[in-house]
Amino acid sequence: MHLHSGFTRRQTLRFLAGAAGGVALHGCGRSPGTVSVNPNSAGDLVPATMATTAWIGNSALYIADEKNFFREAGLNLSIRTYGTVAESFPAFSIGQVQAVSPVASEAVLLAAENVDYRIVAVMDTSSGADALLARNSVSDIADFKGRQVAVQRGGVGHFFLLQVLAEAGLTEADITIVDTTPEAGAAAYEAGNVEIAYSYPPYIDNALTAQRDGRVIYDTSKMPTAILDFYAFNTRFIENYPDAVRAFVSGIFSALDLINADSNEALSIAAKRLGGTADDLKLQLEGIQLPDVQTNLEMLGNPASDLYLVQPLTALAEFLVEQNQIATVPDMESFIDPQFVQELSAG
Repeated sequence: MHLHSGFTRRQTLRFLAGAAGGVALHGCGRSPGTVSVNPNSAGDLVPATMATTAWIGNSALYIADEKNFFREAGLNLSIRTYGTVAESFPAFSIGQVQAVSPVASEAVLLAAENVDYRIVAVMDTSSGADALLARNSVSDIADFKGRQVAVQRGGVGHFFLLQVLAEAGLTEADITIVDTTPEAGAAAYEAGNVEIAYSYPPYIDNALTAQRDGRVIYDTSKMPTAILDFYAFNTRFIENYPDAVRAFVSGIFSALDLINADSNEALSIAAKRLGGTADDLKLQLEGIQLPDVQTNLEMLGNPASDLYLVQPLTALAEFLVEQNQIATVPDMESFIDPQFVQELSAG
């Protein structure tokens, strides 16, 4: 699925409402985490399907796939692109899809739905890519009160906005949401139709260039754990095929090494999957961080670290309870499996 250089991102969580029903409807499918190996087509490779969206954080995934890092280690991975990762959750819940790449709020919502999965690696953390634009007439976040904000209701930006508002003592009731996509929101801001909008590059860049009356008033560099993306596998699949998951994690970090080496070949591979150029992608990647093995180890497996994910994920879960998005706070530690990054770190 080739897209223009806007690099479409995961956008809405509405599909989660039907996840439980999806499990019931598709209950006649194969057991969770089991796959059928066809030696005629894949040799002794273990087949698996990963559901994801066309997003720059997947750069290492695309590179590893193109360079055959997964296959060389025993995994025949099929990458299936969805408009939103949440569209795949019913299939993921019953094991028809073995892996997904959820954003943090989606991971919490999956856990709250008791979907049996484990986060095996952190794909990326947003460090400025996601932002709120505000015209100069808006002095600060507290000044959002009574104003319209362009953001996709139920999307990643919506949860980010709610957290930003909470820091200023505001709630959603204090604003009026204009329900629109990040691309359309930036365009509305650029045209002067709204004073405040959530978006991300390149839409932000275009809007700020064309609309000089305004600026980035808040971005994820100020809230680095607000928007994270993960690689997660069905727990039964991990138990049945640990070497396949090992191959996946190893392949991701081998590809990340190429990105960090500023390999034009690597960036060109990922950019082609996203429908842009290597230069486009290099610029876009400045707004996110792609954690290396050691950082992943801190985030997934070191409770003493300030980077340990259980605290921010639990805080996000508590926030989602307050916002009536989930009923109870799940034990997020039980959904994290650091064993594969621990092995790479030790090796």
